[in-house]
Order: sequence, then C-alpha cells, then structure tokens
Amino acid sequence: MASRDYCTTDELAAELGAADLGVIDGSWHLPNTCRFGAVEFRLGHIPGAVYFDIDTIADLSTPLPHMLPKPDVLAKEMTALGLGDGMRFVVYDFLGLYGAARVWWTLRAYGVEDVRILRGGLTKWIAEGRPLEHGEARPKPRPFTPRLDESFVASLDEVRRALATGSAQVVDARPADRFWGEAPEPRPGLKSGHMPGSLNVPFGDLVEHGRLKPADALRAVFAEHKVDLSKPVITTCGSGVSAAILALAVEEAGGTVAGLYDGSWAEWGSREDCPAVTGAD
Repeated sequence: MASRDYCTTDELAAELGAADLGVIDGSWHLPNTCRFGAVEFRLGHIPGAVYFDIDTIADLSTPLPHMLPKPDVLAKEMTALGLGDGMRFVVYDFLGLYGAARVWWTLRAYGVEDVRILRGGLTKWIAEGRPLEHGEARPKPRPFTPRLDESFVASLDEVRRALATGSAQVVDARPADRFWGEAPEPRPGLKSGHMPGSLNVPFGDLVEHGRLKPADALRAVFAEHKVDLSKPVITTCGSGVSAAILALAVEEAGGTVAGLYDGSWAEWGSREDCPAVTGAD
C-alpha cells in the first residue's frame, strides 16, 4: 500500500503522544457476532486512542446501518473526540483490517488527507507486547471542519446507472456464498443474492494477516474475479464496511474508485424495486 495509507507499529510507537497525532480505534463487528467494539475498547486500547463508533457517528435519520454522517454530526463528534483540524490520524481495529477501513474512507470523504491505517491492527500491536490503556478515553476537544467530497459516495441511482450502462463496474465485497445466494444475510429481512451484472471479490481474498496483500497479488485477485482495473469501480458489500476495504485494495492495485455505495446490500436487498439474482446471472 502507498505509504500515505499505512503506518507500521514501529512508526506509531515512535509517534505516540505527539500533539498533532490522533489515534483512532475503529473496531466493528457484524451484529450476529455478539461482539461490541466499544466494550472491547474499554478493555484495552492503544494509549491515547479514542473510539470511533461507526454505528453512532452516522446518519441516524435513516434506518440503514452506519450511513455516512452528515457534516454537522461528524464535526460535533470529531471535535468531542479531540480529532481536530491540522492533525494527522492513524486508524486501527482489533481484526487488523476491517472497521478501520470504513473510518479511513469516512475521513477521506470529508477532506482529511493525512489518515493512515495501522498495519496489522491491534492484534499485531498486542502480539509485539506493546502497552495498552484501559477504560474510557478522555480527550480534549479540538474543532474539526468537515469538507465533504461527494465523489466518494455512490448513490442508488448511480449504481443502477452503472449496471445498466457499464459506465463503471459494480464490485461486491461480500463472501461468495452470500453473493451467490447460498447463505443468508446476517441482517433479517434482506433478500439473498446479488445485483444483476455485479461482480464479486470477497474482501477475505484481499487480506492476509490483517493487512492488504501486496499490489501484485491484489491485481491477480481482481483478474481472477474478472475485474478490469482499467475501468472505474463502484464498491459495495453488506452495509458499506468491507466495501471500504475493497476501495482501499482497488487504489493499491492501481485502479480507480468511482464511489462506495453507502447503502450497499442493506438498502438494495430490502427494496422491492431492486432485483436480486442467485447463482450465475
């Protein structure tokens, strides 16, 4: 991955405590796992880190899960977390590369240029015997100014247009059995299957030991799944989390992301006017 997107544990350890560094725990788990990032944060986190809860720092006016927050919401929450203007950020999660990618994408969509993901995440940090803090974070508020770049987000209409015209490839990061409709969705009330004409690159094929595979290996994965990196890609998944990992991988492999479909299957799979197919199209 490009250096602007990655931070090693050695680099973070050397930089901890810097006044302009914000360390963010973005740990998140699927609802059927009965694990909660906020609880795990209190049990142990990197010293000085704050917890960014994608379920609450979100657009709560919609029933869809953890949709991109409105500018005023993000400004309020970032300010309260002490993540202000002029700072640089390192984001990590417990699993290595999962919820952290969603926070990375959110901050980039709002104009943050210096945001890196911790290579290997909290698991690697702990395995190396590095220190942890416990309990709640107590940050000092710092003002944050949101600058939304709407090109980061693909709307439902844009996804429909891409599927109909081929203006962009719609690539789904869900596991293959869910994409093909062979396994149920973890959220109740959603159809099984995938969007007609979409492609599938399971995010697990892109990640190894809690980090993205090297660029050459990513390009091989995309080729195996019939994704043409010379054409723009709209990423999607179950609810917009692993779609951010996919966006990260597309960029690392040299492709162009034409937006992340924020509603993802949580929206598409709940609508009667959005068709779903199972098996081969």
